[in-house]
Amino acid sequence: MSLSPLVKGTSLPAPLPAPLPWSGLLALATAAFTAVLTELLPAGLLPRMAPALGVPEARIGFLVTAYAVASFAAAIPVTALVRGLPRRPVLMGALLGFAASNAVVALSSSYPVTVAARVLAGMMGGTLWAMLAGYGARMVPAERRGRAIAVVLAGITLALAAGVPAGTALAEAVGWRPAFGLLSLAGLGVLGWVRWRVPGFPGEARGGRLPVARVALLPGLPAVLSVTLFLLLGHQVMYTYVAPFSARAGFGRTGVVLLVFGAATVAGIWVTGLVVDRRPRLALLTALALCAGVMVVLGRWAGEPVVLLGAVALWGVAFGGAPTLVQTALVDASGPAAADVATSLQATVYNAGIAGGSLTGGLVLEGAGAGALPWTALPLLVTALAVVAGARRTAFPGRREHDQPTRPRQGLPG
Repeated sequence: MSLSPLVKGTSLPAPLPAPLPWSGLLALATAAFTAVLTELLPAGLLPRMAPALGVPEARIGFLVTAYAVASFAAAIPVTALVRGLPRRPVLMGALLGFAASNAVVALSSSYPVTVAARVLAGMMGGTLWAMLAGYGARMVPAERRGRAIAVVLAGITLALAAGVPAGTALAEAVGWRPAFGLLSLAGLGVLGWVRWRVPGFPGEARGGRLPVARVALLPGLPAVLSVTLFLLLGHQVMYTYVAPFSARAGFGRTGVVLLVFGAATVAGIWVTGLVVDRRPRLALLTALALCAGVMVVLGRWAGEPVVLLGAVALWGVAFGGAPTLVQTALVDASGPAAADVATSLQATVYNAGIAGGSLTGGLVLEGAGAGALPWTALPLLVTALAVVAGARRTAFPGRREHDQPTRPRQGLPG
């Protein structure tokens, strides 16, 4: 039976948005959680792992470095190598690599073997980070893409705020080897969850693949990558050295400061999920302006504990949402089909920002002292803010276009 024409002046109610595929998105978020926990868990276990592997504590710290370097080096070439393969088997292969790496770490008594396992995990991490946001974006209609990405990336925030401390506490209670063993089993569990609830997508057809260099030049991509770099540079200058800065401000309880920051990032992810699909530009401008404003407050009034903790909370809210907003802009600019390559570029820039910010902050700390750190971070964050303000047409529109292409755009910036 057909419907009769609408009476003039009347309209049907707008259809309700399709529900998010929560199980699949949460599987991807748990994969992100597992990857972050795999990367950072050794940092909290230096005194326990060093005697068992027969090396100084500093050498255990290199296990985190080995992961980061391998992730940085592998993100672009490995993503380019596997971009034509079906997406779900590649994702499952990365998770299997995490499980194998953690199992080797749990069993190994050889430092070189442990380092090799960490390099494997880093390569899997570079592959995983290049896939997750784009995968989540392809699972939902375009108008819900931002919220889907927020759900997936929430796994990172939860791992930093709760997972790493909980994993460290577990290792102290049962031993570091059982902790890595349980993390390996958890990785296998996530792999099964992904196989069960995450849909499969084809790889990129050979004839439709843009070279990596051309993906980097798609309209809007340079601006998004620039914002990623300057945001991470400014953030890491301050965050890496929050302990000496807090001590200089007369508040020596670094754990409290980090707890406030971590809890606030969870709130930031939640707020961002509510607004990312409606006002992404305003939300990102607000987040970056808050980060910059916090640096001014920390530079001038951090000596008051209430001011210090309040500023750190605002910083956490702002930074907690910023990566989701930037990632959503990246996927919109590239199109979901090219998102893996675009995200691999962003992951490389992201890691470069972490390394560069940490190095810059260390030089400033040695030369000018902790009090100069906020003033060093401020111009970097203002630069990110200026790029967003100036790239409204190509990268950061006021409203998200819901008819974004599902294949990469062929044009280059004029």
